[in-house]
Amino acid sequence: MVSLAQIRGEDPSTLTAGCPSRTVIDHVMSKWGVLVLLSLAEGTRRWGELRREVEGISEKMLGSTLRTLTADGLVLRRSFPEVPPRVEYELTDRGRELMSHLGPLVHWIVDHAHEMVGTTD
Repeated sequence: MVSLAQIRGEDPSTLTAGCPSRTVIDHVMSKWGVLVLLSLAEGTRRWGELRREVEGISEKMLGSTLRTLTADGLVLRRSFPEVPPRVEYELTDRGRELMSHLGPLVHWIVDHAHEMVGTTD
């Protein structure tokens, strides 16, 4: 088991209010942040593809999530000067590195969710 000291490393402020890591954790580990990152881990997506793939996300929340993840340097937004306009989103190198760590956590959750939540049968 990983100890809290190992997670915090040399920075004892990780659990302290105002620590920058809390902001990043909030952005990355939010419900929609994780789902958008998972979709983009599969490859470049356009807005409509993300909207269809991440079921239940509103246009407003998708826009907000993409802006946040782009500002954090995890997602690259590429706009093409075409008519109609075309915009694509993809993970940056930092986003791919994050997914190499986040991916195994999500796989564990998927493998154990039925034990924790139960079934609706």
